[in-house]
Amino acid sequence: MIHIDRDKCIGCGECVDACIFGSMSLKDNYPSISEDCRLCGACAKICQYNAIIIKRKKKKKTTDWKGVLIFGEQRDGKILEVVYELLGKGKTLADKLNESLLCVVLGNSVKGVNDLKFYGADEIHYFNNNILEMFNCEIYSEIISNFVKNIKPSIFLIGATSIGRELGPRIAAKLKTGLTADCTDLEINKEGLLLQTRPAFGGNIMASIICPFSRPQMATVRPKVMKKMEKKKGGGSVINHHVNAESIKSRIITLREMRYNNHSDIGSADIIVSGGLGLGKKEGFILLQELADELNGVIAASRPAVDAGWADPTVQVGMSGKVVQPHLYIACGISGAVQHRVGMETSDIIVAINKDERAPIFDIADFGIVTDLYDFLPKFIQNLKKTKNDNIVS
Repeated sequence: MIHIDRDKCIGCGECVDACIFGSMSLKDNYPSISEDCRLCGACAKICQYNAIIIKRKKKKKTTDWKGVLIFGEQRDGKILEVVYELLGKGKTLADKLNESLLCVVLGNSVKGVNDLKFYGADEIHYFNNNILEMFNCEIYSEIISNFVKNIKPSIFLIGATSIGRELGPRIAAKLKTGLTADCTDLEINKEGLLLQTRPAFGGNIMASIICPFSRPQMATVRPKVMKKMEKKKGGGSVINHHVNAESIKSRIITLREMRYNNHSDIGSADIIVSGGLGLGKKEGFILLQELADELNGVIAASRPAVDAGWADPTVQVGMSGKVVQPHLYIACGISGAVQHRVGMETSDIIVAINKDERAPIFDIADFGIVTDLYDFLPKFIQNLKKTKNDNIVS
């Protein structure tokens, strides 16, 4: 809360000049504060007459919040791959803090719950009930937020899936804490705080964010960004929690579930042939599809190509699309802006085909081909077909 003491204020206007957010103005010779005031305190510091009083809420005690918690998201009774990726990173963070790694799973007869202990989890908290079989944000957020209040983890990580992006902010609001979305890196700083790194300003900079005064420190992480931990012997335990279905109420009623299966899942593909605006025309994707078929892969696209109407949004790779981590990623006519690189730079092998030798994509490519792709790809595809035929004959 911020308050102006009119008995002390002389209306000099220095506080107005000091406000870098433009949240103060002079009205009737007294400062007026708009609703978008950040309470940064710059105005109070510059006031020589102590006429600006800022009262802040008492800081939450954070020392009794311990442990790293992972949301064990499941679909159709199966744990998602992103959970194993988060467990791998969570284990690293927990070891650095000398704290436990926990996982919470909601569902009905979910397969693989017990196996989570082989991926670093010290405790797996399992809420098993048929009412939890299908995702309901109201029910899930209520159960998880109450659970978090009881166990008090210092860090809470959620996969940035369609479910995680809906669930995370609701839980954060219930817990009155912060949430950093779409993180690309997580580390522990010298003060023991979670350093959350994510693209900002359209991907032109990488912002490092901390949450020093609220707990838990919450972040969502895109699939394929973190490395999955290898399966090891684990001594963790599964703790079953009772769910009182009668006390659970929701305003959401699911009438029918519809799935969109017209396009290949680029998120789980081993080989991806991706096209950008450098293709020059929509028909270029016909050529990419032919190459993808020969390699038993799938096609993808950059955002400019999707915005041009050349490809479906479901196959978009990048900051505003999907993050992929295939064994082979072939970038055709893609310049390599940071917004796209965020979505594919962890691929095992990156091949770039572009006639602009200065394209940034070559900075991260394992193999670069500077040429006109319409001259190169048809010949390359013919060679692939010939090699296949020769192998069949032999």
